[in-house]
Amino acid sequence: MPEKETLERAEKDRREGKSPSTQAGEFVREEMDHIREGKHGARSTKQAIAIGLSKARRAGVKLPPPKSGTTSSSTREHAARDYRRGRRRTRKKSSTRARATRRALRREGGRAASRSALARQARSASRRRSARSRSRAAKKAAATRRKRRS
Repeated sequence: MPEKETLERAEKDRREGKSPSTQAGEFVREEMDHIREGKHGARSTKQAIAIGLSKARRAGVKLPPPKSGTTSSSTREHAARDYRRGRRRTRKKSSTRARATRRALRREGGRAASRSALARQARSASRRRSARSRSRAAKKAAATRRKRRS
């Protein structure tokens, strides 16, 4: 279950009209904090991000599953399941399954949330994007900064 503050921050982002990926970023941030605090670990940075996105979808963030060709079919199916879960009333979580997941994650290390691991992940993710796409994102960010300053 996401923390109250995370839900509030994501809700604030939604009210401000920010994109679903920005709203989901709050859940990913929470996940990184949990790993850094030693609450649990993750095998890789990618897994830590995936856990955060899954939580976001289940919390009702309108973040659709990735398109085919970008990820494996099992990842897409899981994301679709989480997305549907976020659309309906919540049921009580299975404590047995939750405990099993927590125990498995506790066995993993904490390096996945280190600054260097996150930087490496960001670099490799940006490499997969075209130069045009990266340039457009940078221009958009600059325009947003300009708007905020004035």
